[in-house]
Amino acid sequence: MLKFFKKKENKEKLDKGLEKTKKGFFGRLNKAILGKSRVDDEVLDELEEVLIASDVGVKTTLKIIERIQQRVSKDKYTSTEELDYILRDEILQIMLESQNKLDEDFHVPVTGTHEGKPVPYVIMVVGVNGVGKTTTIGKLAWRYKQMGKKVLLGAGDTFRAAAVDQLSRWAERVGVDIVDKGMHSDPAAVAYEAVREGFQKGYDVVIVDTAGRLHNKVNLMNELSKIKRSMSKIIPDLPHEVLLVLDASTGQNAIVQADAFTKATQVNALALTKLDGTAKGGVVIGVSDMFQVPVKYIGVGEGMDDLQVFDPKAFVDSLFSQSAAKE
Repeated sequence: MLKFFKKKENKEKLDKGLEKTKKGFFGRLNKAILGKSRVDDEVLDELEEVLIASDVGVKTTLKIIERIQQRVSKDKYTSTEELDYILRDEILQIMLESQNKLDEDFHVPVTGTHEGKPVPYVIMVVGVNGVGKTTTIGKLAWRYKQMGKKVLLGAGDTFRAAAVDQLSRWAERVGVDIVDKGMHSDPAAVAYEAVREGFQKGYDVVIVDTAGRLHNKVNLMNELSKIKRSMSKIIPDLPHEVLLVLDASTGQNAIVQADAFTKATQVNALALTKLDGTAKGGVVIGVSDMFQVPVKYIGVGEGMDDLQVFDPKAFVDSLFSQSAAKE
């Protein structure tokens, strides 16, 4: 029963968080098909413009249009009334292709042992300044803490005093421990110490922050590689998760950032923040498709519970809920 109410609450927050995106998307879509009875080349051209204007991205938009063209050609005729259903289905299929199955209970994967001791689940968080990276770490720590997990943070964004201080405040607020060596200390040394302490003292989860600078790709790659190597000195093949945090409100700029970071390090999970404050939620579709990296979390509000585990079907259902009433 509690899980039912939790799911209902999450759905309500998701619906509210996507309001601006839905309004912009369906406002453009309705204008595009106004007065049209069939899906023809003109309607598809209009739909292409709608998707690009909604920050889905050119590459993903062309993929969606091509799939719809194939369905229209196969069926010989398709009414504009059916377009919502077809579009919804194709967007969902594209998102499912890039998503790994994620446990709805936000579990900590089994990580095995090293030298006879349990290995903590280690997350390295990357992303530029201002995307909500530190806040995302705090909310993740809080969720794990609510599950009864022992959590340790590593203040590895040592180039900004504000970043170290902010993460320390989050650690205090959430009630978790932190490795903090202060501003200008070596980020790799912070990561090393966090993993070492996490392993030796039996923590379940270690979350390491990194510098939020998007400088040239060579320096970015070298810096992130150094941090990863420092972790692997304690336990091979760490971290388990490289989580890239993106600000959905930046639209296509989020795709540019994803391109830089996925080339610099082995990003295997995405978090998109600030969906509630933007009409550019379509970027969730584009970024997951273009980089074939699963969206693991989305931010739909300021509250501690407003970082949700991403569910592609729930996202697409919510995105199309405005038009569902007309079907």
